[in-house]
Amino acid sequence: MSDHVTPAELEAVTRPPAPHTGLSRWLPILDWLPRYQRGWLREDVTAGLALTALLVPQGMAYAQLAGLPPITGLYTSVMCLVAYAIAGPSRVLVLGPDSSLGPMIAATLLPLLAAGGDPARAVVLASVLSILVGLFMIAAGAARLGFVADLLSKPTQIGYMNGLALTILIGQVRKLLGFSIEGDGLIAEVTGTIDKILQGATNTSALTIGGLSLVILLVLQRLIPRIPAVLVAVVLATIASAELDLEARGVKVVGELPQGFPPFTVPVISFDDLGLLVAGALGITLVALADTISTASAYARRAGTPVDGNQEMVGIGVANVLAGLFQGFAVSTSGSRTAVAFKAGARTQVTGLVGALAIILLLVLAPNLLAALPIPTLAAIVVVAAISMSDVPGVRQLYRTRRMEFWLSIAATAGVAVFGVLPGIGLAVALSILNVFRRAWWPYQAVLGRTKGVPGYHDISRYPAARQMDGLVVFRFDAPLIFANARTFAEQVMRLDAAGRNPNWIIVAAEPITDIDTTAADMLAELIDDLAERDTTLVFAELKDPVRTKLEAYELPSVLERLLFFPTLNKAGKAYREAFGTDWDDDEPTDEPAVPAPRPDPDPQI
Repeated sequence: MSDHVTPAELEAVTRPPAPHTGLSRWLPILDWLPRYQRGWLREDVTAGLALTALLVPQGMAYAQLAGLPPITGLYTSVMCLVAYAIAGPSRVLVLGPDSSLGPMIAATLLPLLAAGGDPARAVVLASVLSILVGLFMIAAGAARLGFVADLLSKPTQIGYMNGLALTILIGQVRKLLGFSIEGDGLIAEVTGTIDKILQGATNTSALTIGGLSLVILLVLQRLIPRIPAVLVAVVLATIASAELDLEARGVKVVGELPQGFPPFTVPVISFDDLGLLVAGALGITLVALADTISTASAYARRAGTPVDGNQEMVGIGVANVLAGLFQGFAVSTSGSRTAVAFKAGARTQVTGLVGALAIILLLVLAPNLLAALPIPTLAAIVVVAAISMSDVPGVRQLYRTRRMEFWLSIAATAGVAVFGVLPGIGLAVALSILNVFRRAWWPYQAVLGRTKGVPGYHDISRYPAARQMDGLVVFRFDAPLIFANARTFAEQVMRLDAAGRNPNWIIVAAEPITDIDTTAADMLAELIDDLAERDTTLVFAELKDPVRTKLEAYELPSVLERLLFFPTLNKAGKAYREAFGTDWDDDEPTDEPAVPAPRPDPDPQI
């Protein structure tokens, strides 16, 4: 954002509209366009032209990544920019072909294409896939299902994206080397690529132009980030290709593009193809949704505004439907293109409209401008995008701080690399859900004691000097009590009772227990009976009122009559001292929060 943008001006265009019941609820342009100020036009136009320099080469590169003709990337870019300007709630997000969706689109289309592939049929299938993604997005937004983005946890997102980056990198090597291979899956592609290299199939001219393009992209991005590296690489590679006639040397080029406005087309497919397209669309929807919500949240934080996640889904859904009706493919929010627009001073979605208009002018007035652009240069653009997708530092941080989540990330990476992109996203979602279930099934548990001079009650495994009162065990269970962990809770309590201290009371520090379901309630009834046979009483302290109300509603006499309740641990401790005449032999505790524990426990388990 340019330095002279005032917070008031930014807020005026980025704040979400007040709730509406009319068309402006679904068409945010009706809210922001009447408030548009003439002084913003110059910056929107400048940002839009800067954005075009990225839109054109990336659009064609990501179309190739999806297994589609380069022109479809330009058609897609135009229509999704126009659609999101009308239906998208954010004033700065930029939609377009995305490197993370390209392999998913290709994986969905490949089983439906005949050997060798038919480009025309691939375009039709990709258009239907885009429409399906759009309809799923719109339906999810209308039903306010934005929370489904949470099905991909951060560790599995990191792992999935790393696997995707690895898949993309392997898939682009052959384009950089100037040959093609027959292979389905990462292992087949690796072995096929190695065989071709050993057979001497590498095209030196393709490798040279692709390698130089890659160097330009990486060096300029690192050393002079203000210069549009993609534009420089594309211009230089196109000039070199034309001057040296690289096509005659066996280097594939983009070739002549169709002239004119993106054609309106209603894609028609057979019913037999629909099943695979629906499955692929669901996976693409989930990934696009998670990517969009995270990107929108990041830029909303910069602008100090909330995120309208449901309307974001509607906006992206409309963009996908419109793209599908003009020979386009599925799109998502682009972090790189949004960053370019944001840094260039974009105020509103007029920036996207300017970018769309510039692409249309290119198609109408100069469709052959990029005819000599080498395919290895597009491959280099995709390689750089794949490198930016990977998050090796994130994996290292997980290894240092959360070992279990590190292995979840590695499993997600392996799932994508070994089983493929679409099964990989399914595995990533399953791992996320299993990780949540694991935490509920085996939550962190602790026996608490008191440390002299440190207020509160603390985990004795982290405070070895903590004291326990004779005949009393204070036990904390950091999860709601539900069917999945009821047996775990009961077994741990019984182990504490049989551990040799012969407790009179076992006090459960119940503040972390946010729910008790019927299975857990029945477990408590049996547990109270089992403890009573050993002359031990079960006590709950700090149980939340709504949870206690649920427990009372189950109408279990043994629980309600024999389970003791106290509002705080201090009161429970005082009651125990009065009943049994014991003491801590140290300072009186308080209800003040405890200081942080001295030793970290990065991934606590039972």
